[in-house]
Amino acid sequence: MVLITPENRDETVELLTRLVGIGADFKLGDGVAQRRLNPHQVRDLLVTELPKEGREVDSVVRDLVRHILPLCNNEASPRFLGFGHTGADVAALAGGLLALFAQQNLINQSFAAPSATFTEIAVLRWLRDLLGYPNPLVGDVASVWDVGGVTTYGGTGSNAVAMLLARENAAPGTLHDGVREPERMHIVVPAGIGHYSVKSALEWIGVGGRIIEVPTRGYRYDLAALERILAENKGRIMSVVAYTGDSRTHTVENLRAVHDLTRAADPRIWLHSDACWGLMCAFTDELADKLDGIADFDSITVDPHKVMDIPYAMSALLVREPAALRMVSSYSDLIMQEDYAFGQVTPFIGTKEWSSLKLWAMMLAHGRDGLAEMMRKRLITTRTFAGLVDASPRLLRLNDPDMTAVVFLYLPEGADRARPDVERINAINKGIHQRILDEGRWHFHQFSLPDDTGRLAQDAVLHPLRFMGNNQRITEAHMRDALDYINGIGRQLETTQ
Repeated sequence: MVLITPENRDETVELLTRLVGIGADFKLGDGVAQRRLNPHQVRDLLVTELPKEGREVDSVVRDLVRHILPLCNNEASPRFLGFGHTGADVAALAGGLLALFAQQNLINQSFAAPSATFTEIAVLRWLRDLLGYPNPLVGDVASVWDVGGVTTYGGTGSNAVAMLLARENAAPGTLHDGVREPERMHIVVPAGIGHYSVKSALEWIGVGGRIIEVPTRGYRYDLAALERILAENKGRIMSVVAYTGDSRTHTVENLRAVHDLTRAADPRIWLHSDACWGLMCAFTDELADKLDGIADFDSITVDPHKVMDIPYAMSALLVREPAALRMVSSYSDLIMQEDYAFGQVTPFIGTKEWSSLKLWAMMLAHGRDGLAEMMRKRLITTRTFAGLVDASPRLLRLNDPDMTAVVFLYLPEGADRARPDVERINAINKGIHQRILDEGRWHFHQFSLPDDTGRLAQDAVLHPLRFMGNNQRITEAHMRDALDYINGIGRQLETTQ
């Protein structure tokens, strides 16, 4: 059996049905991973020569299930407390499965994606509406130039498109003529909490990593410093980037103030909001005020696969003025010579899978009320965990959660908070995280973070752990057990470090 045919249809369905069951059991598993091997062991197991002769599909599937799946991390496990990209929504899984079979290519509408193109348009309009961008009437959507957004395969891709737009806005025609004045193409980001994608994007689009970092307070721009830096660099800045939920603490920027300061300094600067995590604020009244000002930004990146339980990967770049996408358009009479061909407005992407069908199905299944309830539950989970951290005498919380991230440190017994030994505290917390990874019973994220709130040592670079409250399978019992586990490892490491 190689291709699906009328003759092997039933056999194929049986095989795939069996795999759906295996996949469901994997997601419903309690553990983070069934087996742990070090990277070299996994390499030696799986990096092999291509055999000369093929094998039966059943045999290949057996290897997949026996040797590969048990080594995969299960982010849907209630013990996976580091991200929460569960990919477990049933409607989204159904949409993704159908998209695999339908094999539509959204580079073109008429012969490659007759209906898929319009479900993608619908999803982009829903996202725009949630974030406050206006939409034309459906009857006035006559081409992709009226939509005001594109889907990509991740926030990095969406941010790269945003920086491309910022470059073309600053120096029209650069797409065709090349970069001539890179000194005009700096971008402003908050120091210590920016995401790597925007700097990488600058390098990819040929202007160099021209980053101007602005000091922060409470993981947001220091507005006085931002105003000063905008004045000092007048004529050199093509974009100011604001995080609607930064990638470490998920703190939401003061979007209105950043907008007003930037427009006052230079109305030509492209304002971009990375709302990959902040999209969740659009679904609940409790968080809606955090988005004040975002609808006046020139572009917004969102990552539904981060906050809406849909399988990887689906991101979107939305623009306030739909016609702005003409600045980075492509054209070929081979496959894109028509009004609704998304290939004209998707830089870096040619063949384009129907990734938006997962989100289309998920949003329809939940509706606005269901999505709001989902976010409410996540907030309850996050606040419960923050309370448990605060109640533990050996743990120190470093942020006040705007959304679902709780960042915290283990402090060794007798730690002097007035004059902390930051090096020792970091070493113990790194050791805790390494034990977590090695044992595979739980999962927390770890990264470097400036102590921007001064809760331990103002501006010191710390290495905390991070909990995420997105996974709807997490219970208070899981949270208590996980913190007991961390405290236990910490006490063990105190005696050896």
